[in-house]
Amino acid sequence: MTKAEQNIEYIVVGTGEAAREIAILSRPAKSQDDRPALVWLGGYRSDMTGTKAVELDRFADEAGLSCIRLDYSGHGASKGDFAKGTISRWLEEALVVLKHKAPKRVILIGSSMGGWIALRLIEELRAQENAPSVTGLVLIAPAPDFTAELIEPNLSDAEKTSLIERGYFEEPSEYSPEPNIFTRNLLEDGRQNLVLKGVIETGCPVHILQGMRDEDVPYQHALRLVEHLPADDVVLSLIRDGDHRLSRPQDIDRMLSAVRGLIS
Repeated sequence: MTKAEQNIEYIVVGTGEAAREIAILSRPAKSQDDRPALVWLGGYRSDMTGTKAVELDRFADEAGLSCIRLDYSGHGASKGDFAKGTISRWLEEALVVLKHKAPKRVILIGSSMGGWIALRLIEELRAQENAPSVTGLVLIAPAPDFTAELIEPNLSDAEKTSLIERGYFEEPSEYSPEPNIFTRNLLEDGRQNLVLKGVIETGCPVHILQGMRDEDVPYQHALRLVEHLPADDVVLSLIRDGDHRLSRPQDIDRMLSAVRGLIS
């Protein structure tokens, strides 16, 4: 366990019944230069101690860079009810964490759902004063608009009934003995956060890593995302034998190479 992982910091996001404690792992830069901080945004039901997040932190340590990781509410070390989670709620938490840590420049690294949150984060930061400048974006198997694009069109009759009667439905998870839970609130809120509806202006270079054997987010979804990024410097790396997690040593090398290329 690294020193950073031994010192989890908690901050409160929201007020009243909506208040929840969000866990942060961060390391400061080793020098006072203007290189960007690396910000890790994880996927649905993942946490900040997963393979890719830890390897990113290790890279930051070796390079002398600042690195910021967080667990969304209901994930990992953070408090809060997972079933209350929505894109808006998790986006708010990422925004508050960035405001709390106050980096001047950042590279966002978003995995799966974290790619969607990264794209929304850029939109929100652009509207704020004194917000950090996003100088690069690395998206790993990005899943923007996955609720509307990948879940809702494929709902079975039983799942639709469960959403109406219970407010959620479950499906088996390939990565956990516990099922995935998708709530009606998550789906409805997702429609308020869609990004694949026009031109996406990130204002920074973008590198997308996508496995062609991804059974959760088909690689065609990444191709569609590229079509919405016409004004940006975009690199799309299709990994022929890559799955959704992209956590093999060679995949980690690709991720770190993409980050390295955006630092200067």
